[in-house]
Amino acid sequence: MRNRPENQIEIRLTLSNKEGRYLGKTDEALSPEGIGMLKKAVTGGNYPTADLLFSGPMKRCLETAQILYPGQTPIFVPEWTEMDFGAFEGHNYQELSGDPAYQRWIDSGGTLPFPEGESREEFIRRNVAGYEKMLYYMKMILERSAASEQGDYNTGSEKTELERSDEIGAQDAGIQSVSAVVHGGTIMALLSHFTGGEYFDYQAKCGQGYSGILVFPMGGGAPECKDFHPLSKSGLSEFTEGETY
Repeated sequence: MRNRPENQIEIRLTLSNKEGRYLGKTDEALSPEGIGMLKKAVTGGNYPTADLLFSGPMKRCLETAQILYPGQTPIFVPEWTEMDFGAFEGHNYQELSGDPAYQRWIDSGGTLPFPEGESREEFIRRNVAGYEKMLYYMKMILERSAASEQGDYNTGSEKTELERSDEIGAQDAGIQSVSAVVHGGTIMALLSHFTGGEYFDYQAKCGQGYSGILVFPMGGGAPECKDFHPLSKSGLSEFTEGETY
């Protein structure tokens, strides 16, 4: 993630966030300070409701999901772990200053692969695969809902994959809103891939994210992403390092 001056980071949900460190594959929990900030934002009504909830599998995402959506069980998307920062993991700008590999990465505008870590292209492919998995689950739930309304819902011993999955806690009601508690890197990967623009155009501060609309074509096919904008523009503030829905 592009280095930002410390005084521009308004919300720090983990100790590494607070110290300006690259936090990717390290499964760090929320800090007490971060938990307090999220709880305060929730009581202020800053987060939207969700009929269906998805989350990345790391502690800081799951803990955030529990705070923002208490009582709701998220569907985990394994592909939505944060970027593998490789040799930069756990270090901050001050510690990396003077490292030739870090300077090359900075000079490239963040386009070079992280030494011993992921390239941006690999990261985007991984997150897009997670997005497609999310759509698969949504499609199954919608189909189950439609079958239930038509009286054709399967009541026998034979069950669908969706019914067998303990991860799915959704009811057979229609889905109007879907939230995904994910990392900042996942937001940048997905929105730059599906809506255009540059990767770093979609940076979201900790506790914030984006809102938009997914339009599913009547005849099938890939949904269209429309009207994605920062939640802060709607008076909202989002997630561990972002939320799209």
